Amino acid sequence: MLGRRLAHFLSKPRDGLAHLPTSSPDQVAATLRKGDVLLVEGTSRFSSAIKFLTQSTWSHAALYIGDHLGAPAAGKPALVLCDVDVNDGVRLIPLEEFAGLHTRICRPVGLGEAEIEALVTYMVSRVGYSYDLKNVFDLARYLVRTPPVPDSVKRRMIALGSGEPTRAICSTLLAQAFASIRYPILPEVELHDPATPGAQVARDEILHIRHYSLYVPRDFDTSPFFQIVKPRIAGGFDFRRLVWGQESEGVADAPFWIPEA
Repeated sequence: MLGRRLAHFLSKPRDGLAHLPTSSPDQVAATLRKGDVLLVEGTSRFSSAIKFLTQSTWSHAALYIGDHLGAPAAGKPALVLCDVDVNDGVRLIPLEEFAGLHTRICRPVGLGEAEIEALVTYMVSRVGYSYDLKNVFDLARYLVRTPPVPDSVKRRMIALGSGEPTRAICSTLLAQAFASIRYPILPEVELHDPATPGAQVARDEILHIRHYSLYVPRDFDTSPFFQIVKPRIAGGFDFRRLVWGQESEGVADAPFWIPEA
């Protein structure tokens, strides 16, 4: 009970922390395809802890399921995303849930229609699953004081405790869903010894997060197997159609622009 109360408190949004979205909700909706992963830069206290531990912009990930559920009931929003919420567990939500937040679309490459359907079905079949929050304090403690730890061990700190709240937060279900169709997220680890210390660190990091429970939203962004899709470019961006503002006469390059209607 105490864990759930703390989770509810930590999941509340914090004012003034959100980056402005780089694309409108309509542009994002028009660009998304079934099977895409939508990364979100959240504004809650939980999000702050996740972004600190993963050294990343992204604190949340959801799978776009498109028309998997068919047409919505009259007056009801279309439930087109499946994600895991620390309070509600696995849930189905409308795209409007993340309106006004900074997002990124990560698209798996080469999936057939049957594979995409299997991926979406795996996620949707888990709706209603919940997670034990008895160790929600594992993340809460990072919000009291930022621990002076090197970047190389921050991801390992997510795994402390029972692991249950980690599974609710760190893209575990998405990792399991892609594993179910044998689609990779991180590259395979080569068996030969790397030649440089930096390569050794990277190899150790990849080896450490091979287990699905330690995947984080950042991994979909940095994965070489997911295409980053930007709605403005996908929608036919042409820089010649931009209308540039000018602060004064004779200034050719003002620091802001207004897109053409």
